[in-house]
Amino acid sequence: MQLKRIARWQRLAALSSVLAIAACATAPAPQAPARLGLKLAPATLGANISLQQHLTVERNGRTDQLDAALEIDQQQFNMVGLAFGQRVLTIHYDGQTLQSWRHPMLPSQVRVEDVLEDTQLTLWPLAAIRQALPAGWEIRQQGLTRTLSLQGEQVMVITYSSDSKSAPWRGKMELNNLRYHYRLTIESVSDAVDAVPATAP
Repeated sequence: MQLKRIARWQRLAALSSVLAIAACATAPAPQAPARLGLKLAPATLGANISLQQHLTVERNGRTDQLDAALEIDQQQFNMVGLAFGQRVLTIHYDGQTLQSWRHPMLPSQVRVEDVLEDTQLTLWPLAAIRQALPAGWEIRQQGLTRTLSLQGEQVMVITYSSDSKSAPWRGKMELNNLRYHYRLTIESVSDAVDAVPATAP
């Protein structure tokens, strides 16, 4: 019984460590401007996808890893985040209401709005993103590199391993947030990737 308690404590400690680094990745630096606040309707992705992803977060010389299950169709965006086999975050967005469940150990600095925003900035078509950008923001893409800028200053650089205009979720993606100083690498680890051209709602 004592060994089980120790093993459980060790798992919780490791989980707490991963969640803490995730908090550092999303928490703003002192006096940093607010995030973009992007919330695009699921249908604007232009495809239905269902896949599993492996996420690597790098910050301050430290690397941590998470897994995620992502499903997007015309009506909804669903994501489940896992750390050490335990569910730590669930996100549901229908284009109007953003709902979430959080593990009790998940730091308050980890905002579901930021997770949704990073996902949409990475996967969504440029045209859909541009239509929702507030004044002063700009997004461009040249080859396999996508950049987000505010007032002419780069905020985020996203690089793709495959043609991001057709199906970026099929390859490896690296998101480098220059404002919050973290790098997020996303790799699809499931062979069951379903990308279906979406019909008009």
